[in-house]
Amino acid sequence: MAVLPDGGPILVTGGNGQLATSLARFGGARIHRVGRPDFDFDRPETIETTFRAVKPAAVINAAAWTAVDLAETEQDGAARANTDGPRRLAELCAEAGIPLIHVSTDYVFDGDKRAPYVETDPTCPTGVYGRTKAEGEQAVLAANPQTVVLRTAWVYSASGKNFVRTMLGAGAKNPTLKVVGDQIGSPTSSDDLAEAILSILSTIETGGWKPDYAGLYHATGSGETSWHGLAVAALERAAEHGQAMPEVLAIRTEDWPTPARRPADSRLDCGKLHRVFGVRLPDWRASVSRTVDELMGRSAR
Repeated sequence: MAVLPDGGPILVTGGNGQLATSLARFGGARIHRVGRPDFDFDRPETIETTFRAVKPAAVINAAAWTAVDLAETEQDGAARANTDGPRRLAELCAEAGIPLIHVSTDYVFDGDKRAPYVETDPTCPTGVYGRTKAEGEQAVLAANPQTVVLRTAWVYSASGKNFVRTMLGAGAKNPTLKVVGDQIGSPTSSDDLAEAILSILSTIETGGWKPDYAGLYHATGSGETSWHGLAVAALERAAEHGQAMPEVLAIRTEDWPTPARRPADSRLDCGKLHRVFGVRLPDWRASVSRTVDELMGRSAR
């Protein structure tokens, strides 16, 4: 577990979201979480007001518009949350001379490469969410020279709304589930991602900022699977706690139509993160098991 050196507050946006919650869990007293209504990218004036009040030593932007399908019809709101707001936050970090760690997504890619994406691959989003996130990446990198952008994917945790919790709930009520089996990626525990971010920040604060740190990185759980594979892994672990194991049928993407297209293969190569910061996230299977154990432990109480 990364241990942050003593210092000023670390401003974490995203309020009670999965990642912000995990950062508070592992980051100690320096973590200062903010969210709606006090901090809201839809109300630009709250960005600077919050920044001036907290006087952070570093910022972790875990806030975003994540409603992928709704973004198709609410394009302005998605742009404010994913591009305009982060740009202003990065500008404030630049003025203060502090680092920004900005969280992005695998949806900046179309998923057609059929091999893990590296940071130098050109972005090619297929929907508004991915486009606004890609534009946000470039905006924050341009605004603050001390910016690290972390692309992640398939985030889940023991709190909040996410795929693993949805599957456990559905599996407890239904004898048969249908889950998309032809989209592959790397499930990422928000706890693992939080610890990776804190490790990066510890490296930056301990040794000072280096220009080579700036730029894009990929940060997902190690290994790969499909949504069907993730569902089966979570439900099999729940079965070890006594929950009935449903039949989980693999279906095709076209059998589960959505307004926004999902990447068919959004695997991300995370080698750069390890080379530069010495960080590698754990295998997704172990982290899913740990998360299910936590959730089932709660339900048993």
